[in-house]
Amino acid sequence: MQTDKIFYSLFQAFPSIFFAIIGDTTANVNAYQFVSVELKETAFRIDGVFIPTSETTNQPLYFVEVQFQLDSNFYRRFFAEIFLYLRQNESVNFWRAVVIYPQRSLDPNDRLPYQLLLNSSQVQRIYLDELDSTENLLQVAIVKLIIEREETAVDKGRELILQARQQLADESTTKQIVELIETILLYKFTRLSREELAEMLGIDDEFKKTRMYQSIKEDGLEEGRQEGRQEGRQEGRQEAKLEAIPRLLALGLSVEQVAVALDLTVAQVQQAAQN
Repeated sequence: MQTDKIFYSLFQAFPSIFFAIIGDTTANVNAYQFVSVELKETAFRIDGVFIPTSETTNQPLYFVEVQFQLDSNFYRRFFAEIFLYLRQNESVNFWRAVVIYPQRSLDPNDRLPYQLLLNSSQVQRIYLDELDSTENLLQVAIVKLIIEREETAVDKGRELILQARQQLADESTTKQIVELIETILLYKFTRLSREELAEMLGIDDEFKKTRMYQSIKEDGLEEGRQEGRQEGRQEGRQEAKLEAIPRLLALGLSVEQVAVALDLTVAQVQQAAQN
Protein backbone atom coordinates (compact mmCIF):
# COMPACT_ATOMS: atom_id res chain seq x y z
CA MET A 1 0.00 0.00 0.00
CA GLN A 2 1.39 3.44 -0.94
CA THR A 3 1.18 4.96 2.52
CA ASP A 4 3.13 8.12 1.64
CA LYS A 5 0.45 9.12 -0.86
CA ILE A 6 -2.35 8.34 1.57
CA PHE A 7 -0.86 10.47 4.33
CA TYR A 8 -0.10 13.27 1.88
CA SER A 9 -3.76 13.25 0.80
CA LEU A 10 -4.95 13.15 4.42
CA PHE A 11 -2.79 16.03 5.58
CA GLN A 12 -3.44 18.11 2.46
CA ALA A 13 -7.22 17.83 2.79
CA PHE A 14 -7.44 17.83 6.59
CA PRO A 15 -4.36 19.26 8.35
CA SER A 16 -6.31 18.98 11.60
CA ILE A 17 -5.81 15.20 11.40
CA PHE A 18 -2.04 15.67 11.80
CA PHE A 19 -2.45 17.82 14.90
CA ALA A 20 -5.00 15.36 16.29
CA ILE A 21 -2.61 12.42 16.11
CA ILE A 22 0.27 14.36 17.71
CA GLY A 23 -2.10 15.46 20.47
CA ASP A 24 -1.79 19.21 19.88
CA THR A 25 -5.17 20.82 20.55
CA THR A 26 -3.83 24.40 20.66
CA ALA A 27 -2.35 24.74 17.16
CA ASN A 28 -3.95 27.14 14.72
CA VAL A 29 -4.51 24.66 11.88
CA ASN A 30 -5.48 27.40 9.43
CA ALA A 31 -2.06 28.99 9.85
CA TYR A 32 -0.29 26.08 8.13
CA GLN A 33 0.17 24.77 4.63
CA PHE A 34 1.35 21.21 3.99
CA VAL A 35 3.92 20.67 1.23
CA SER A 36 6.48 18.14 0.02
CA VAL A 37 10.01 19.56 -0.11
CA GLU A 38 12.92 18.60 -2.36
CA LEU A 39 16.21 19.88 -1.00
CA LYS A 40 18.42 21.76 -3.44
CA GLU A 41 21.44 20.05 -5.00
CA THR A 42 20.77 16.73 -3.22
CA ALA A 43 18.72 13.59 -3.70
CA PHE A 44 16.92 14.23 -0.41
CA ARG A 45 13.17 14.69 -0.27
CA ILE A 46 11.19 15.22 2.92
CA ASP A 47 7.78 13.50 2.87
CA GLY A 48 5.97 16.57 4.12
CA VAL A 49 6.48 19.88 5.87
CA PHE A 50 3.82 21.86 7.70
CA ILE A 51 4.95 25.43 7.06
CA PRO A 52 3.37 28.11 9.28
CA THR A 53 2.33 31.37 7.65
CA SER A 54 3.78 33.16 10.68
CA GLU A 55 6.44 31.27 12.63
CA THR A 56 6.29 31.54 16.44
CA THR A 57 7.20 29.23 19.32
CA ASN A 58 3.53 28.17 19.33
CA GLN A 59 3.42 27.70 15.55
CA PRO A 60 6.69 25.95 14.68
CA LEU A 61 7.53 24.34 11.37
CA TYR A 62 6.85 20.57 11.38
CA PHE A 63 8.90 17.99 9.47
CA VAL A 64 6.78 14.88 8.87
CA GLU A 65 8.04 11.47 7.78
CA VAL A 66 5.96 8.32 7.26
CA GLN A 67 7.98 5.14 7.82
CA PHE A 68 6.18 1.87 7.05
CA GLN A 69 9.21 -0.33 6.48
CA LEU A 70 12.28 -1.11 8.55
CA ASP A 71 15.27 1.05 7.56
CA SER A 72 18.31 0.73 9.81
CA ASN A 73 19.73 4.05 8.52
CA PHE A 74 16.48 5.98 8.74
CA TYR A 75 17.48 8.43 11.50
CA ARG A 76 20.80 9.26 9.84
CA ARG A 77 18.95 10.20 6.65
CA PHE A 78 16.04 11.91 8.40
CA PHE A 79 18.12 14.23 10.57
CA ALA A 80 20.51 14.93 7.68
CA GLU A 81 17.49 16.12 5.66
CA ILE A 82 16.25 18.30 8.52
CA PHE A 83 19.56 20.02 9.14
CA LEU A 84 20.20 20.52 5.45
CA TYR A 85 16.76 22.15 5.18
CA LEU A 86 17.63 24.43 8.12
CA ARG A 87 20.92 25.31 6.42
CA GLN A 88 19.11 26.25 3.21
CA ASN A 89 16.26 28.10 4.97
CA GLU A 90 17.87 30.43 7.49
CA SER A 91 14.55 32.06 8.37
CA VAL A 92 13.41 28.95 10.26
CA ASN A 93 13.99 29.18 14.00
CA PHE A 94 11.38 26.98 15.63
CA TRP A 95 10.84 23.46 14.38
CA ARG A 96 9.65 20.03 15.40
CA ALA A 97 9.87 16.61 13.76
CA VAL A 98 7.25 13.85 13.68
CA VAL A 99 7.83 10.28 12.50
CA ILE A 100 4.78 8.07 11.92
CA TYR A 101 5.25 4.30 12.26
CA PRO A 102 2.55 1.63 11.95
CA GLN A 103 4.00 -0.11 15.02
CA ARG A 104 6.96 0.23 17.39
CA SER A 105 8.84 -2.76 15.91
CA LEU A 106 9.71 -0.67 12.82
CA ASP A 107 11.50 1.97 14.90
CA PRO A 108 15.20 1.29 14.06
CA ASN A 109 17.77 0.59 16.79
CA ASP A 110 20.33 3.02 15.37
CA ARG A 111 19.39 5.86 17.75
CA LEU A 112 22.46 6.57 19.84
CA PRO A 113 23.83 9.48 17.74
CA TYR A 114 20.46 11.24 18.01
CA GLN A 115 19.32 10.09 21.46
CA LEU A 116 19.17 13.61 22.92
CA LEU A 117 16.93 14.78 20.10
CA LEU A 118 14.76 11.66 20.23
CA ASN A 119 14.27 12.10 23.97
CA SER A 120 13.41 15.78 23.63
CA SER A 121 10.03 17.37 22.95
CA GLN A 122 11.42 18.50 19.59
CA VAL A 123 11.00 15.03 18.05
CA GLN A 124 7.85 12.94 18.36
CA ARG A 125 7.43 9.33 17.27
CA ILE A 126 3.88 8.15 16.57
CA TYR A 127 2.96 4.44 16.59
CA LEU A 128 -0.44 4.10 14.94
CA ASP A 129 -1.40 0.87 16.68
CA GLU A 130 -0.88 2.59 20.05
CA LEU A 131 -2.89 5.73 19.28
CA ASP A 132 -5.74 6.42 21.67
CA SER A 133 -8.85 7.23 19.66
CA THR A 134 -10.88 8.25 22.72
CA GLU A 135 -10.35 11.92 21.89
CA ASN A 136 -10.73 13.27 18.35
CA LEU A 137 -12.29 9.87 17.64
CA LEU A 138 -13.16 10.35 13.97
CA GLN A 139 -9.86 11.89 12.86
CA VAL A 140 -7.66 9.41 14.68
CA ALA A 141 -9.85 6.46 13.64
CA ILE A 142 -9.48 7.43 9.96
CA VAL A 143 -5.69 7.32 10.31
CA LYS A 144 -5.84 3.98 12.13
CA LEU A 145 -7.91 2.59 9.25
CA ILE A 146 -4.63 2.50 7.30
CA ILE A 147 -3.34 -0.33 9.52
CA GLU A 148 -6.71 -2.05 10.06
CA ARG A 149 -6.71 -5.78 9.23
CA GLU A 150 -8.24 -6.61 5.84
CA GLU A 151 -10.87 -8.84 7.46
CA THR A 152 -12.34 -5.90 9.39
CA ALA A 153 -11.29 -2.89 7.28
CA VAL A 154 -14.48 -2.62 5.19
CA ASP A 155 -16.74 -2.87 8.24
CA LYS A 156 -14.63 -0.25 9.99
CA GLY A 157 -14.78 2.00 6.93
CA ARG A 158 -18.57 1.66 6.87
CA GLU A 159 -18.74 2.64 10.56
CA LEU A 160 -16.55 5.71 9.96
CA ILE A 161 -18.67 6.86 7.02
CA LEU A 162 -21.81 6.59 9.14
CA GLN A 163 -20.06 8.41 11.97
CA ALA A 164 -18.93 11.22 9.65
CA ARG A 165 -22.46 11.71 8.35
CA GLN A 166 -23.81 11.86 11.89
CA GLN A 167 -21.17 14.19 13.33
CA LEU A 168 -20.37 16.58 10.48
CA ALA A 169 -22.86 19.21 9.46
CA ASP A 170 -20.98 20.47 6.41
CA GLU A 171 -21.87 18.37 3.36
CA SER A 172 -18.67 19.11 1.41
CA THR A 173 -16.49 18.14 4.39
CA THR A 174 -18.45 14.92 4.82
CA LYS A 175 -17.97 14.13 1.14
CA GLN A 176 -14.20 14.67 1.44
CA ILE A 177 -14.06 12.39 4.48
CA VAL A 178 -15.98 9.65 2.64
CA GLU A 179 -13.62 9.96 -0.36
CA LEU A 180 -10.56 9.70 1.93
CA ILE A 181 -11.94 6.57 3.58
CA GLU A 182 -12.70 5.13 0.15
CA THR A 183 -9.17 5.96 -1.06
CA ILE A 184 -7.52 4.29 1.95
CA LEU A 185 -9.54 1.13 1.36
CA LEU A 186 -8.79 1.12 -2.37
CA TYR A 187 -5.07 1.11 -1.53
CA LYS A 188 -5.65 -1.82 0.82
CA PHE A 189 -7.84 -3.78 -1.63
CA THR A 190 -6.19 -3.26 -4.99
CA ARG A 191 -8.27 -6.06 -6.54
CA LEU A 192 -11.51 -4.12 -6.00
CA SER A 193 -12.87 -1.45 -8.34
CA ARG A 194 -14.20 1.80 -6.91
CA GLU A 195 -17.74 0.69 -7.80
CA GLU A 196 -17.33 -2.66 -6.03
CA LEU A 197 -15.95 -0.96 -2.93
CA ALA A 198 -18.77 1.61 -2.95
CA GLU A 199 -21.29 -1.20 -2.99
CA MET A 200 -19.55 -2.95 -0.07
CA LEU A 201 -19.51 0.28 1.92
CA GLY A 202 -23.16 0.98 1.21
CA ILE A 203 -22.40 4.25 -0.56
CA ASP A 204 -24.75 3.35 -3.42
CA ASP A 205 -27.51 2.58 -0.91
CA GLU A 206 -27.21 6.15 0.36
CA PHE A 207 -27.25 7.44 -3.20
CA LYS A 208 -30.61 5.75 -3.82
CA LYS A 209 -32.16 7.89 -1.08
CA THR A 210 -31.08 11.20 -2.58
CA ARG A 211 -33.31 13.54 -4.57
CA MET A 212 -30.88 13.28 -7.48
CA TYR A 213 -31.42 9.53 -7.72
CA GLN A 214 -35.21 9.82 -7.50
CA SER A 215 -35.22 12.59 -10.12
CA ILE A 216 -32.94 10.63 -12.48
CA LYS A 217 -34.98 7.49 -12.13
CA GLU A 218 -38.26 9.28 -12.75
CA ASP A 219 -36.86 11.20 -15.74
CA GLY A 220 -35.51 8.01 -17.26
CA LEU A 221 -38.75 6.11 -16.77
CA GLU A 222 -40.83 9.02 -18.07
CA GLU A 223 -38.73 9.23 -21.22
CA GLY A 224 -39.30 5.53 -21.69
CA ARG A 225 -43.05 5.86 -21.17
CA GLN A 226 -43.36 8.77 -23.59
CA GLU A 227 -41.36 7.00 -26.26
CA GLY A 228 -43.32 3.82 -25.61
CA ARG A 229 -46.64 5.61 -26.10
CA GLN A 230 -45.41 7.04 -29.37
CA GLU A 231 -44.12 3.72 -30.67
CA GLY A 232 -46.56 1.50 -28.83
CA ARG A 233 -43.81 -1.00 -28.14
CA GLN A 234 -41.40 -1.96 -25.36
CA GLU A 235 -38.50 -1.11 -27.64
CA GLY A 236 -39.46 2.55 -27.46
CA ARG A 237 -39.06 2.72 -23.70
CA GLN A 238 -35.80 0.84 -23.84
CA GLU A 239 -34.39 3.12 -26.54
CA ALA A 240 -35.26 6.22 -24.55
CA LYS A 241 -33.46 4.86 -21.51
CA LEU A 242 -30.38 4.07 -23.58
CA GLU A 243 -30.40 7.59 -25.03
CA ALA A 244 -30.43 9.03 -21.49
CA ILE A 245 -27.28 7.15 -20.45
CA PRO A 246 -24.62 9.54 -21.88
CA ARG A 247 -26.26 12.52 -20.17
CA LEU A 248 -26.30 10.75 -16.80
CA LEU A 249 -22.69 9.62 -17.10
CA ALA A 250 -21.71 13.19 -17.95
CA LEU A 251 -23.11 14.22 -14.55
CA GLY A 252 -20.42 12.12 -12.92
CA LEU A 253 -22.55 9.12 -12.01
CA SER A 254 -20.99 5.68 -12.11
CA VAL A 255 -22.09 2.98 -14.54
CA GLU A 256 -23.63 1.06 -11.64
CA GLN A 257 -25.61 4.08 -10.41
CA VAL A 258 -27.00 4.75 -13.90
CA ALA A 259 -27.96 1.10 -14.25
CA VAL A 260 -29.89 1.19 -10.99
CA ALA A 261 -31.56 4.51 -11.81
CA LEU A 262 -32.81 3.34 -15.21
CA ASP A 263 -33.52 -0.28 -14.29
CA LEU A 264 -30.92 -1.54 -16.76
CA THR A 265 -28.08 -4.02 -16.45
CA VAL A 266 -24.49 -2.81 -16.06
CA ALA A 267 -23.66 -4.47 -19.39
CA GLN A 268 -26.41 -2.51 -21.15
CA VAL A 269 -25.11 0.79 -19.71
CA GLN A 270 -21.51 -0.04 -20.63
CA GLN A 271 -22.48 -0.97 -24.18
CA ALA A 272 -24.52 2.22 -24.64
CA ALA A 273 -21.66 4.32 -23.27
CA GLN A 274 -19.29 2.88 -25.86
CA ASN A 275 -21.59 3.58 -28.82
